[in-house]
Amino acid sequence: MDLNKNNGFIKGRIKSLKFAFCGALKLITTEHSIIVQTTLALIITFFGFYFQITREEWLFQNIVIGMVLAIEGLNTAVEKIADFIHPDYHEKIGFIKDISAGAVFFVAITALIVGVIIYYPYITQ
Repeated sequence: MDLNKNNGFIKGRIKSLKFAFCGALKLITTEHSIIVQTTLALIITFFGFYFQITREEWLFQNIVIGMVLAIEGLNTAVEKIADFIHPDYHEKIGFIKDISAGAVFFVAITALIVGVIIYYPYITQ
């Protein structure tokens, strides 16, 4: 892996995109929570097409899907770093991991609320 920073702007951005894509691929192929969240995102996207939701509803839906996947990815990174630093159980590491999981909980509840606001009228018609 060449970490040389003198690659030029364009070449550097392309390398950054490659690393980001590889990281996203690792997340959706190895992490169970991301696999579940990605599956739910695909199901909800199907429902969006099925119910023909509005442009604004698509925007909100895509924003919360992105938020959930991003925060879940950050939570995974925090957990991996914490486990690397202190592989055995430690109260402070557990506290840090719980806080990170709490952030995922907040955004997942937000996504659920947005989903109910979008789809409840379509389902009850």
